[in-house]
Formats: sequence, C-alpha cells, structure tokens
Amino acid sequence: LSEPAAEAKLLRFGDTMRVLIAGAGYVGMALGRILCARGHVVFALRRNTAMLPEPLHPLSADLAEPSTLAALPPGLTHVVYCARADETSDAAYRRTYVPGLGNLLDALAGQRELGRLVFTSSTAVYAQQAGELVDELSPTTPAHFTGQRLLEAEQLASNSGLQHVILRLAGIYGPGRDSLLRSVRDGRATIPAETGQLTNRIHRDDCAGAIAHLLELPQPAPLYLGVDDEPAERAVVLRWLAARLEVPEPRVVSPAEPPRRPTSNKRCSNARLRQSGYELLFPTFREGYAALLSPSGG
Repeated sequence: LSEPAAEAKLLRFGDTMRVLIAGAGYVGMALGRILCARGHVVFALRRNTAMLPEPLHPLSADLAEPSTLAALPPGLTHVVYCARADETSDAAYRRTYVPGLGNLLDALAGQRELGRLVFTSSTAVYAQQAGELVDELSPTTPAHFTGQRLLEAEQLASNSGLQHVILRLAGIYGPGRDSLLRSVRDGRATIPAETGQLTNRIHRDDCAGAIAHLLELPQPAPLYLGVDDEPAERAVVLRWLAARLEVPEPRVVSPAEPPRRPTSNKRCSNARLRQSGYELLFPTFREGYAALLSPSGG
C-alpha cells in the first residue's frame, strides 16, 4: 500500500483505533493503558498473558512461531511492534526482530483496514563514540549485533507496504527498572575514571506516551528518536542520585577489563519528536528519578 492509501484507511476509521501491541511487555503494557484510557480498543500479544491488565484484550502467541499467529483479530487499524529479546545474544535478537516481525507482517497480510505500523527500535543502531550530535539523519553503522539486527528489522518495517513509523529509543528506565538507582543506594555503583562519556535515556512513561502520540499523529515522519532533553554524563547522573539518596558518592575507578561491546558516546537529539507536538512527562533524568524516589514510586 502507498502511504496516501494507508492514511485514507486511517481516516475512514475515525478517531477510534483498533491497535495490536505485539510484545506487550514493560513498555507495551503502559502503552495499552494509555490507549484504553483514550477510548481505543487494544489487543495485547505476548506468550504469557497472565500479567496483562484489563481492559487490554489478551492474545497468547509466540512471534517466532507463525502457527500461533493464525487467529489475529479482524479490523485492526494500527500495529505496534515493541517485542524485546529475552537475552542479549545474536540468535535471540535475530529471532525477535527479524523473523519475529516478518512472521507478524505475514499474518497481517489479509487485514484490509490496517494502515500504520509503529516499530520500536533503539539508538544502538548508532555507533558514534566521540560525543557527536545524533539525529534522524545521522549515519547508522553499528559494529555490534544488537544494532545490526535492529536495522534489519527497520528495513522490514520500511518494506511492509504500511505507513511505518520507527521510534529509536535510548536507555529505558522507570518503575521496576531502576537498577542504576539501586546500585547507588547499595554502594555498588562506580564512576569510570575516563570522564565525559555521554548517556541517553527515556522514562518508560514517555516511551509509551510518545508511541501513543505517533499512533494518533495525522502525518508522522517515518523516523524519530525517543530520548529525553538532556544527554548526560554517567558520572553526573550517579552523583546526582547519590546526593538525592544522601549516600556517599560512588568511587571513581579505572575499568578492570575492556567492555564487551564498543562504548557509546553520543548526544541524541529529540528535536523532531518535540517538533511533532509531543511534550515529555520527564524532560530529564532529574524529573524521572525524582518520581521514582517519591513515596508513590513514580
């Protein structure tokens, strides 16, 4: 389908969407709650559906097993692919992002009302290591399999015939995913002696909010970066957390061995996402971690 044809399909369906969230996990469940609160119909696909909250409609299936995808609900208008590899290995990444997405697209081939696909990728597709500014036009030459497999999946999304939107997310944190905070509190965190390394992140609720925004946006661009407003040195984040927790600052140490993958050091820009009209709930790590540290826990 051409993009104008896809857009016409979305407009025919009016304001109510029938959305399939493929890989309804940490981000997908938060997205489902947002969409349901806005009056949309949401089908949440994952292998184990026991944890899915109402009013999401559970779909038990395995993206790596085409036979389990045979009974998708009819009349879908939007699809979000936010599956996550269950381990950090090339085989797991390939299975999740390449045949996984391919299998789903094959299963959706008969869906006549389907117009838009949102695929959640990662800033791991960028290999910049010298603090460069990175945006949607920056070159993608990942040396590690994580970025390579995601780029393969992005190409599948681009070739799907659907109006596609790719959202490249940075380090996701939020309720239940606060290992950095806990490492500072427990005294396990350390600060690398080599200062200046920039890190990029986004709160889970902004991941979900940005996806919902891109699903509803009338004329989205095909690619966005999903990061907050402030790329920050890891040392700055750790010292800020220590001050808020009222614990000693982490020790400064030299690495005992080289990292397992090339170290990222880039300044990711969310300018395009901001210009599209999305307003971040947590513009920097300060607001995000402050919410986690509040009595309600974010």
